[in-house]
Amino acid sequence: MIKTLETTDCKRILRNNYIGFLAYIYNNRPYVVPITYYYDPLENIILGYSGNGHKTKALRNNTAVSMEVAEIDSVSDWESVLAHGTYKEFDGSAAKINLHKFSEGVKKVIAIRENRHVDHISEFSSKIFKEGLPVVFQIEVEELTGKERHY
Repeated sequence: MIKTLETTDCKRILRNNYIGFLAYIYNNRPYVVPITYYYDPLENIILGYSGNGHKTKALRNNTAVSMEVAEIDSVSDWESVLAHGTYKEFDGSAAKINLHKFSEGVKKVIAIRENRHVDHISEFSSKIFKEGLPVVFQIEVEELTGKERHY
C-alpha cells in the first residue's frame, strides 16, 4: 500500500541524498534535469550550482521550481519526496560562501551514505567551468510532499 510521508520523513530523505531531479518551465515546456544538491535542514533550503546556460536562463524567467528525490530499492519498496520552492541566485561573497557550504554538505552526505571521502567538487559533480564562475543558487522550500511503499 502506498502511504503519505510525514514532513520529518521528507526532510530525512532530502538530507540523506545529494542527487535530485529539478523541474522547471522554459518556453511553456516542462524540463526535468538531474542535479547535485545539498539540503540544509536548518534553513530549509536546497543549495546547488550550475553553469550559465539553458537551466539558469529558464529559472531567471520563472523562479517556481520542483525537485524530486527518491530512494528506490524495488517496485514495491521505495520512498519519494517532491519539494516545491522558489529559485534564487547568489553573487559575490554570498556565492562563494554558499558554494563552500554546498561542497562541504555533499561531502558529508557521501561520507555517511557511501562510506567514501571526496576532496573536490569534481569528484561528485560533472560541472567543469572553463569560463567564469559557476552560478550558485538556492531553492527556498515552500512545500514538501512524499509517498512511500514498503511491501
